[in-house]
Amino acid sequence: MFSKRREQEEADIDITAFMNLMIVLVPVLLMSMVFNHITIHELNLPELTGSAAASAEKNRQLEVVVREDEIEVFYPSGNLVKSIPNVEKESDGGVDKRHDYKTLSSVLQEIKKQLAAKSIEKRDALLLSEAGVSYQSIVSTMDTLRTAKTVVVTDAVDVELFPEISLGDAPKKKGKS
Repeated sequence: MFSKRREQEEADIDITAFMNLMIVLVPVLLMSMVFNHITIHELNLPELTGSAAASAEKNRQLEVVVREDEIEVFYPSGNLVKSIPNVEKESDGGVDKRHDYKTLSSVLQEIKKQLAAKSIEKRDALLLSEAGVSYQSIVSTMDTLRTAKTVVVTDAVDVELFPEISLGDAPKKKGKS
C-alpha cells in the first residue's frame, strides 16, 4: 500500500540550442543597427600675437562676414571684394530668403585662383557672424569655405579652398548704429 517514493534526480537543463541562437542573433542584430553619423568641423582660434617676421602677403586675412541679409567677402581685411545679398527661394509656406552659397563659392574660387596665379598658398580664412545668424547658416558657410565642386573632364570633384577656418563676431555694419 505504501509505495516508496522514488527520489527524483534533478534534470540538467540543456541550453546548447539557446546559446547557438544567441551566438547567431547578437551579431545579426548588431550589423542591422543604424548608427548616427556625426561630422566634426575642426576650428582654429585666431592668434592673438602677430609675427613681425611673417611675410606681408601671408598676413593678409580673408574675411567672410555672415549677416542675416547678406554675406560679405573681404580680402585683404577691410577691402570689400563682394557683397552677396540673400536670394529668394520658393518653399511650401511661400518665399524664403536664404544665403546665396553658389555665388559665395564662385567668389572664393576666384580669390583662390588669383592667389594661385601669384604662387601664394593660402589655406586660412576668418568667418565672422552677426548675433542673429542661424547655426545652419554658419555651418553651410563653413562647408562652402572648405571646398568647392568643380568639373574636371567629365567628373565632378571637390577642390580645397580655405579649410583652416577661424570664427569670430562680425563688426557692426557701416551705416547701422
